Amino acid sequence: MKTICFYFQIHQPFRLKRYRFFDIGNDHYYYDDFQNEEIMRRIAERCYLPANKAILEMIKTSGGKFKVAFSISGLALEQMEIYSPEVIDSFKELAATGNVEFLAETYAHSLASLGENVEEFQDQVKKHKEKIHDLFGVKPKVFRNTELIYSDDISDAVYKMGFKGMLTEGAKHILGWKSPNYMYSSCIQPQLKLLLKNDRFSEDLSMRFNNYNWNEYPLTADKYISWIAATPDSEQIINLFMNYEVLGSLNPAETGIFDFFKALPRFAADKGIGFSTPSEVFSLLKPVDSISVPYPMSWVDEERDCSSWLGNVLQQEAFRKINGISERVRLVEERRIKQDWNYLQSSDHFFYMSTKHGGSGFSPYDNPYDAFNNYMNVLSDFIARVNAQFPETIDNEELNSLLTTIKNQGEEIEGLQTELEKLKKKTAKKKTEA
Repeated sequence: MKTICFYFQIHQPFRLKRYRFFDIGNDHYYYDDFQNEEIMRRIAERCYLPANKAILEMIKTSGGKFKVAFSISGLALEQMEIYSPEVIDSFKELAATGNVEFLAETYAHSLASLGENVEEFQDQVKKHKEKIHDLFGVKPKVFRNTELIYSDDISDAVYKMGFKGMLTEGAKHILGWKSPNYMYSSCIQPQLKLLLKNDRFSEDLSMRFNNYNWNEYPLTADKYISWIAATPDSEQIINLFMNYEVLGSLNPAETGIFDFFKALPRFAADKGIGFSTPSEVFSLLKPVDSISVPYPMSWVDEERDCSSWLGNVLQQEAFRKINGISERVRLVEERRIKQDWNYLQSSDHFFYMSTKHGGSGFSPYDNPYDAFNNYMNVLSDFIARVNAQFPETIDNEELNSLLTTIKNQGEEIEGLQTELEKLKKKTAKKKTEA
């Protein structure tokens, strides 16, 4: 039976305030709280709350047949807790249905997978998994990297973190004549299964639904499902991956997006099409082939690469600068520095520096150069705070040696704690038997 796998990305960065050169050393708070609160409340009202309500209704009216997956960054979850806690409650209600899967990603929605410090990538994923478990009581089993960024090297790191499945882009320059409507695997870690985004059907909703000039406008649920049903019978999985703001924000409620969405399960049932979470798909289907991605790809722009974040010298310098202090930050215990470290790694800061297509319409800055200057001013102050605790005179070799010692001690303590728990259980068992 053909099945649809819906996945939605949810992320909001902590946007920076105007931070000038003369603020360096004098002001250690970097964020525009007013803008962050206003944006979170607005999107919660237009998208998160009504969309969650619609999905809950769809699950109930379909008799539990409708299913969906979310990847919510740690930064978005923090802002929901601060500014719109009712959104967290609505996601908990969805989690309780058992029809919603939460995926793992980098806590900061960062570019950590593209850096040289694998430990930082691992730490962010671990931190995100813990956040999801604390809020929703589930442990993510499937990984979705920031903006679907993927490469062979990243797949190796993801598999070694214990994941058996991952979501990514079905880029034409990678697939060639192959269809994204099958399960694939990593070419260097064959045990890591991959679900690839179907660009055409995903972008019919995310980019063309509200386009009056589109020759298929208006798009109805009946028509949309009939297109999916018309795909070859051998193509069993249709992966619809998109930003959650497609529902209510990018496509406002008055466009009919919610009515369209809520009608999908009924027409899908008429065509014998089901809905599955990524974990269910990974457990049911087997890979038909492996794919090779030597250079990182993403789901952004026509190129489907990482040039939107690291395509110019401004972005590359900022990325080099922040990654240059990662070893020192790992040794810092101060909570505020750890928090700022997460917030400053968000991929959005680098996206705002993009010079492609005249910059981004989502940027809070007038131009990419303002974005770069503001970020580098903040970063200069942050680096000074880190160096105050671990001076630059300490070279990376010494830092690596210290980190290794700390890691080994941590593993030894964990081992001893495990043995202690076993001994307690053994003692309790003997007492019971006695």
